[in-house]
Amino acid sequence: MKSIILAAGPSSRLRPLTLETPKTLLEIEGKTILERIMDAQRACGIEEFAIVRGYKKEQFTIPNVTYFDNDKCWDTNILSSLMLAEDFMDDGFIVSYCDILYTSDVVQKLLDSPHDISIVVDTAWRERYEGRTDHPTDEAELAVVENGLITHLSKFFNPDPAHGESIGLKKFTKKGAEILRRNYHRMRENKWTKYTGRFHDATNMDFAYLTDMILELILRGYPIHSVDIQNQWVEMDTVQDFEYAKEMIKKGLL
Repeated sequence: MKSIILAAGPSSRLRPLTLETPKTLLEIEGKTILERIMDAQRACGIEEFAIVRGYKKEQFTIPNVTYFDNDKCWDTNILSSLMLAEDFMDDGFIVSYCDILYTSDVVQKLLDSPHDISIVVDTAWRERYEGRTDHPTDEAELAVVENGLITHLSKFFNPDPAHGESIGLKKFTKKGAEILRRNYHRMRENKWTKYTGRFHDATNMDFAYLTDMILELILRGYPIHSVDIQNQWVEMDTVQDFEYAKEMIKKGLL
């Protein structure tokens, strides 16, 4: 299984920490966030990595990695970054946001999922939002799940019916990757289905999140499976989050 790490964004919400450094290259206890992500995945046998870079891309110098450049990182979003790496997807892959940390147990649980498209969902997500004043719940990627299948996935969603929060770690088998690519290009290029206006939570496809694409697949009838965890991860979207992550690492929880 290969790994794609999405690291193109300018990370404006983490300023001033990211004025000179991409957020995934920020160090915690002598190791960058990116190195910690790769370590957790390598512990589960993953050795082939692709990184989609954009903001200050020249700072990404890890050897033996396939790089894809999003030179429009200011004018596009996560879905566009992912699809730049579609030539890397052929035999299946996992995809990770670059501003999250998780244990190797989380990665292994995802890899063990037998389904074509699987998404890690934290069912204890509400605990993390207690006192998290700089990142409100209406920015969480929330999943509604029935019998193990995700029936709705969206930002800016009423949290009451949510089963949990998608942490930004997903797996696509070879078939799942083909489903993703075929439907993405159908929407981009086919004159009968091409999205020229709003695309779910996004104002258009250029600014779409990966959650928008997943929701599109759900609405088209593809089964998307939830891989449930409780805690074992942390997101670093704000300076407040970054300080919390440092404490988690110092305590040996990540």
